Amino acid sequence: MTSLHADEAFLGHYQLEHDPFAARVPGFKFFPAQRKPVLGQLHHLARYSQLMLVVTGPHGSGKTLLRQALVASTNKQSVVSVVVSARGAGDAAGVLGQIAQGVGCAEAGIDALLHRVVQLGLTGQEVYLLVDDAEQLDESGLEALLELAGGVPEGRPHVFLFGEPSLVSLLEQQESGPERYHIIELQPYTLEETREYLAQRLEGAGKGIALFSNEQIADIHESSGGWPGPINQVARDSMIEAMIASRSAGKRPSIGLKMPKKYLLALSAVVVIIVAAAGLLSGHNKAPAPAGEQAQLPLGEGQPGGAQPNQDGNPAIEFAGNSKPLPLNGQPVMREPLASAAGAEDDDGAPAVDGSASNQPPMVTTSAPPVGVPAGPATTPVPVPSTPAPQPVEPIATSKPAPATKPAPAPAQQLAMAKPAPVKPVEKPADKPTAKALGSSWYTAQSPGSYVVQIFGTSSESAAQSYVREQGGEYRYFKKTLQGKPLYVVTYGSFANRAAAVAAIKNLPAKVQAGKPWPRTVASVQQELASAH
Repeated sequence: MTSLHADEAFLGHYQLEHDPFAARVPGFKFFPAQRKPVLGQLHHLARYSQLMLVVTGPHGSGKTLLRQALVASTNKQSVVSVVVSARGAGDAAGVLGQIAQGVGCAEAGIDALLHRVVQLGLTGQEVYLLVDDAEQLDESGLEALLELAGGVPEGRPHVFLFGEPSLVSLLEQQESGPERYHIIELQPYTLEETREYLAQRLEGAGKGIALFSNEQIADIHESSGGWPGPINQVARDSMIEAMIASRSAGKRPSIGLKMPKKYLLALSAVVVIIVAAAGLLSGHNKAPAPAGEQAQLPLGEGQPGGAQPNQDGNPAIEFAGNSKPLPLNGQPVMREPLASAAGAEDDDGAPAVDGSASNQPPMVTTSAPPVGVPAGPATTPVPVPSTPAPQPVEPIATSKPAPATKPAPAPAQQLAMAKPAPVKPVEKPADKPTAKALGSSWYTAQSPGSYVVQIFGTSSESAAQSYVREQGGEYRYFKKTLQGKPLYVVTYGSFANRAAAVAAIKNLPAKVQAGKPWPRTVASVQQELASAH
């Protein structure tokens, strides 16, 4: 299922007004848990502190959303908010140019900008400088912002940096001293806060938390680490997996027995053969023949592989191989003379019927031939010495031929007639090892405190295998259980800490980054592997 079709089916299946886990949704409400206190702290420090304020958290922790809430909650009459992005413009020139444009300053120098801030302050307006992706600032850009935050005695702007934890290392390298900035670290949601967050998102789309079970919520919280961005991704994937599972269950036939297609075809062929044989036998039984006569059906005459009509106009039966037709309830049972005439072999591999030339077609008889009379290719009845009285021919479905005409077989012949030729079991070729096959031993051997990057999860193992083979390198996958169904999770790399995993995400190809990969602990993977067993 493509992403577009999954989106359409996802909304229709759950009757959602919109995707509740999209980055921007209609009528979105700021979720206060763990973030509202930080928002109040930012407003308080902006008023009473002279420090630059730094908000840090991993990718998907809600930094951008907090920045948007900060702008939205300010008084537009008294605050001029200028949003700056350090992505692709992290040097001093790039940062100061964006600020100058935001405050309406002709020059992009520090002195000119501070002069403009003082002018706005005389009109009763403060200036908020909010920098997104601040971890991408270089040394010159970071120093310029620190200088702006220091301001002049007449006034200064309030500078807010929103970045990943690596931003703290950049600040420490500046040797500017902690008295010039204040760091606020965002915290993940608790399990109960994750539940409330999911409920708010679903209610905004016209549904409720009842779409998730307690087990699903716990799994979403554990897989996401309690961070809002991964919660959105994992929750959406969980709903799509549940939708696919329910639709697959609805398409299954209602009968309890499910057989592979190749076995159904084989069974159908056997049924056709037995029904045709029953028609032939019923035609012969309408006119009983004397006990000494033979009713012979030629097999395989005419064109190779073609079925020729018999004396009654019915098509002859052609048997391929040395297997007997499987008996079904209510149908005639094909006995040893028929199987032998069809070319079956005895235990030693020799033909079970002697005296038949290689160029003669096999014969099917309803009774054993008299001693001394060889089986021939003739299709007309062969007369035999007269008997005291004609006896009806036993149907082929009976287990014993007419005792008057059956000679006593030798012990070896009895064994060959009673015991079908053994079928040698076909050795199953060894399965070829898949690329990084499941890799459960690799995950269990890693340190629980290390990290991997989760790329995506899928219900198709072949899709996970293909992706791992295509990407190669440090890509692996493992199997977990989600709502009782298997889920194959593709991961990348092994990292000593979260910061290293986050840094690795930025170096992944753009196509992979588009899927919103996120770091997770190896301990959580090991726990999922243990629960899957």
